[in-house]
Amino acid sequence: MLESLLSYPDFWKYVSIPFIAGAVGWITNWMAVKMTFYPLEFIGIRPIFGWQGIIPSKVEKMAGIVVDKALSKLGSLDEFFREMEPEKISAHLTRTIQLRIEEYTDEVMTERNAVLWENLPLLVRKRVYARARRAIPAVMDNVVDDISRNLDSLVDMKHMVITQMSEDKALMVQMFQEVGDPEFRFITNSGFYFGFLFGLIQVPVFIFVPENWVLPFFGFIVGIATNWLALNLIFRPLNPVKIGPFRIQGLFLKRQKDVAESFARLATDEVITLRNIMYQVVNGPRGDRTKALIKRHLKPLLNGGVVRTAAQLTVGPEGYADLKKAVEDKAVDLAVEPFEDQGFNKERGLIVEKLMAERMQALSSEEFQDLLRPAFQEDEWILIVVGGFLGAMAGVGQLLFMFGAA
Repeated sequence: MLESLLSYPDFWKYVSIPFIAGAVGWITNWMAVKMTFYPLEFIGIRPIFGWQGIIPSKVEKMAGIVVDKALSKLGSLDEFFREMEPEKISAHLTRTIQLRIEEYTDEVMTERNAVLWENLPLLVRKRVYARARRAIPAVMDNVVDDISRNLDSLVDMKHMVITQMSEDKALMVQMFQEVGDPEFRFITNSGFYFGFLFGLIQVPVFIFVPENWVLPFFGFIVGIATNWLALNLIFRPLNPVKIGPFRIQGLFLKRQKDVAESFARLATDEVITLRNIMYQVVNGPRGDRTKALIKRHLKPLLNGGVVRTAAQLTVGPEGYADLKKAVEDKAVDLAVEPFEDQGFNKERGLIVEKLMAERMQALSSEEFQDLLRPAFQEDEWILIVVGGFLGAMAGVGQLLFMFGAA
C-alpha cells in the first residue's frame, strides 16, 4: 500500500502543498507585520501606487490614541510632575545655575556693554555674582512651585506627545514594537502553522477537484485566514475563558503585567520625561503663560540690588529696562537647560515609571487592550487583503511551476 502510495502520480507534489501553504502563511504574516511599521515615509507615486507603514502614516492619530486610551487613564501631567518631587527639581535648577552664575552673568552683561563690564574691578563683579547667587534659590522655589500647581494649564499633554511622535516616527514604531514584540513574533510564526493546517485540507480537495482555480483560491484563503486568525488570537477572548483544565485568553492580555512594565519604561524614558515637560512648559503653544510666570517671580530680583547695581555700573539708568529684559530672556532659557542632564531625568522618571506601571496593571482588560489594538485596527483589512492576494499569487506559482498547468 505504501509502495503504491509513493508511486502515485504527483505524490511528492501533493505532499509539498501543506509546506508551501505554511510558507505562504509565514510570508504573508511577516509582510503584514512589516507593513504595519515600514516604511517610515511614503514610497511610491501618490495617489496611484505606494505604501507607508500604517503607524507612521497616521502617527498623529496614533499618538492621540495613545494619550486618550492609555496615558490619560494613568494620570495627569500635573500629577506626574508632582510625583517627580518639585522640591528636588527646584534644588537641581538652583544647583545647576549657581555653578555657572558667573558665566551667565558675564554673558548678559557683556552683551550690553562688554568694555565697561570687563573693566570693572573684580571685587565689584564678585558682589554682583554673590547677590545673584543668593537670590536664585528663592526664585527657583517659587517658579517650580507655581509650575507644579498650574502645569495642566501650561502644557497640553496630547500636543506634547503628538508633536514628539510626529517629529520622530521611529519612536512611535519602537514603542509599539517593543511593547508587542512577543505578539508580533506570534503573528509571523503562527502563519506557518495555520497555513500548514489549511494546506492539509487543500490536498484532498485538489486531488478530488483537480481544477486550476483550486490552488490560487486556497492560497487566497490561507493568506487571509492566517492573518485574521493571528490578529484575533492576540486580543480574543478579552477575558479568561475556562475550557476544561485550560484558561484561554488573548495573548496580549495575558501579558498585562509585563506589557505594563515595558510601556511605562518606554513612556517615561522617551515621552513623559522631565526634559520634554519643561521644554513644552517654555516653548510649547502655551509658553507665553510660562514666560509671564517666570517674569513675575523675577521682579523682586530685577527691581532689587543685583540688576540695579549692574545697570548703574555698566549701562546707566537709561539702559536699565533693556538690561532687565535681557535677564528675563536669559532666565527663560535657563528654565530648560538644566534638564539636559540625563542622569537627573532618569532618576525622576523612575518614580513616574513605577506609578504608571502599577496603574496600568490595574486596568480592566477592555481598557488594557487599547494600548496595542489601535496598531492593528487601523487599516488592518488592507493587511488581510494583501495577505490574500500574495497567497493567491503563490497558488498560481505553485500551479504553474509544480504542476505544470498551462
